[in-house]
Amino acid sequence: MTETTSKLQEKEKVGHYQHQTLWASIVGYAMDGLDMMILSFVLPLIIAYYSLNPAQAGSISTITMLGVVVGGYLFGILADSYGRVRVFTWTILIFSVFTGLCAFAPNFETFNIFRFLSGLGLGGEFGIGMTLVTETWPKKLRTRATSYVALGYQGGTILATLMAAFIAPHFGWKGVFLVGVVPALLAWWSRRNLKEPEIWLKSKGEKKSSISIVELFKGWRITGTTLGLIIICSVQNFGYFGIMNWMPTMLAQQHHYTINGTVVWTISTVVGMVLGIIVFAWLADTWGRKPAYMTFQICAALIVWIYFQIGNPTLLVALGSVLGFFVNGMMGGYGALLAEHYATSARSTAENIIFNTGRFFGSFGPLIIGFMALNHSLSAALGTISVVYILAAVSMFLLVPETKGKDLA
Repeated sequence: MTETTSKLQEKEKVGHYQHQTLWASIVGYAMDGLDMMILSFVLPLIIAYYSLNPAQAGSISTITMLGVVVGGYLFGILADSYGRVRVFTWTILIFSVFTGLCAFAPNFETFNIFRFLSGLGLGGEFGIGMTLVTETWPKKLRTRATSYVALGYQGGTILATLMAAFIAPHFGWKGVFLVGVVPALLAWWSRRNLKEPEIWLKSKGEKKSSISIVELFKGWRITGTTLGLIIICSVQNFGYFGIMNWMPTMLAQQHHYTINGTVVWTISTVVGMVLGIIVFAWLADTWGRKPAYMTFQICAALIVWIYFQIGNPTLLVALGSVLGFFVNGMMGGYGALLAEHYATSARSTAENIIFNTGRFFGSFGPLIIGFMALNHSLSAALGTISVVYILAAVSMFLLVPETKGKDLA
């Protein structure tokens, strides 16, 4: 056996270290889903406790998201300079400390400051975790590995549901925030002994002095790729936030569903999302990134348009899993897709800046749908989301090169 063959086999190997990085990243991204859903569930209790008006209540999510975006930018750049594992540990520690402090906020202003600071820590989780996994797993399994990280968000959503159901009735919203520190500390503990990826150590050893964010716009080709990736990440988040925020309201207003009915729809849709993420990851590693994304984007456009023409509420719930399958299945591939276009010296920066920029633009989805619903039905407004998926497919086709089987640089 030649030395080259031996090195190739070593790179394709999946061992304890790879599973460690995967687990640490899954638990970290689960905190994202946990935090977002906890706030949704306990918001009525927070409103009553601080005597908030609707505008003040709405500002909590906005301020949290602002912290997430700023934290994503900041910690993504720091992770390229000081190490994935080191900064990854900082982010979850910041998140856990300020999540716990929310329970002790003496007034609404302090509560919002703590929410912003916890958002800072949360912002680094997606990009750094995905970077760690892509840099340590074999290229043939890269998308499937990052899909497991994406599933962590769904796990966090389920955990938030259980915490709201069993803790809030007995200990209120403060108890929920305090218990929320426990899984965050578990995430911190799971990454305490991780080693930095060899590819990052090698990159730092070469002592490159370029500013990581500049690498995202270095030349017309890479600038076009960056813009294309920002567009598809924005569409991904726009569709997700728009549908998940407004669909329960549509079922209640237009079809007179109770909360129990909307919960059934949520479960159906989340099951579809999980299956979609798994299937998409397999397709992306088998077909290639561009065919998999464009197939799901076109199918998402079709299913969204058809879905919101349906008038039968039972059928809407039953087909929620199909909607979730195509709309959110693509989350299984973003970690690998973003990682493969940028060098190690800028990879974490790219993951965090591109995805969090998309999350920022996508967060306007509920607002835009709300304005459209003023002059049209909510179902008609939601149906127009199908157009943005066509935009994503065109951007993928024109701007984003294929990277299946590519070695990380």
